[in-house]
Amino acid sequence: MMSQLVNNFAARDDVEVHLILTGKKREIVHEIPNVVFVHKPDFKFNNSRRTIDTIRTIRFLRSRVTELNPDAVLSFGEIWNNLVLIALYGCDFPVYISDRSQPDKDLGRIHNFLRHKLYPNAAGYIAQTKEAKKVCLINKWNDNVQVIGNPIRQIASNGHMGKENIVLTVGRLIKTKNVDQLVRIFAEIDNPGWKLVIVGGDAKQMKLSNDLENLIRDIGVENSVFLEGMQKDIDRYYNKSKIFAFCSSSEGFPNVIGEALSAGLPVVAYDCIAGPSDMIKDGKNGSLVPLFNQEDFKSRLEELMNNQQRRKRFQQHAKESIRKYSETKISDKFYSFITDKS
Repeated sequence: MMSQLVNNFAARDDVEVHLILTGKKREIVHEIPNVVFVHKPDFKFNNSRRTIDTIRTIRFLRSRVTELNPDAVLSFGEIWNNLVLIALYGCDFPVYISDRSQPDKDLGRIHNFLRHKLYPNAAGYIAQTKEAKKVCLINKWNDNVQVIGNPIRQIASNGHMGKENIVLTVGRLIKTKNVDQLVRIFAEIDNPGWKLVIVGGDAKQMKLSNDLENLIRDIGVENSVFLEGMQKDIDRYYNKSKIFAFCSSSEGFPNVIGEALSAGLPVVAYDCIAGPSDMIKDGKNGSLVPLFNQEDFKSRLEELMNNQQRRKRFQQHAKESIRKYSETKISDKFYSFITDKS
């Protein structure tokens, strides 16, 4: 998300973009233009001296931003927002912040306290969803709030060439994605000729792929459920599949739903907090299922698998419904908000 904004802003006339990296690894894993100035501390973050290196990072941030004297500062991430707001406390630079996960996520006692104390000092708050804006206003984190979703990649479609009877899900293998539920639901439908393809690798040291492999073997669906692991070329999976299924119970803004819709796939998803309801119009481009209602999810998914006409009707609306999240439109909204030109 940040790399897409950096690329867009840097291409504008009379705009100078500086990217400050403050994470533990401080790596750039997405391509950014050479005209972007990159800054990072000259020391490695050592978790064994976490407090000291956090203080050093705060000092670096304050010193470097003061030296740059920017017209606006944009910060992403709940805990990182607290760090930036502490570092720039008392400065005149307008700091805009955005949380990137479930809007009512419990950050723990210390960071919850800091969020309530520091967020009101920000010049503005960018909410990913309508629900995130509501949470922000209820908690009085900030009163200058704008809803701006994530930019969604436009997936080049191969039409119906090479389409297979595949239900696809994409995401990190963590507990809140509830991939095990999807496996069980798919197994209960027991529709010969259909496959469930799971794209995504282990994350957060959970190593859930082993558990999923055991589950798939235990319920006897080795020939119809496939764990593909982490993949670089996800587009080919979108283009081969006919349905996208998503059982996540905690999101900020699930880009994979947008990408699936961009590829013309009808989507069945839990109506979790937050994100799916901002992109899925129930009965038009997909189905929103009450959280953890596995019977309803099974019924909606099975209907799509069996009803080609319904799939086609959803497909017709899928691509159009996601155009408002194009990279240009989303970047324009960000730029206008943080430069106070909205």
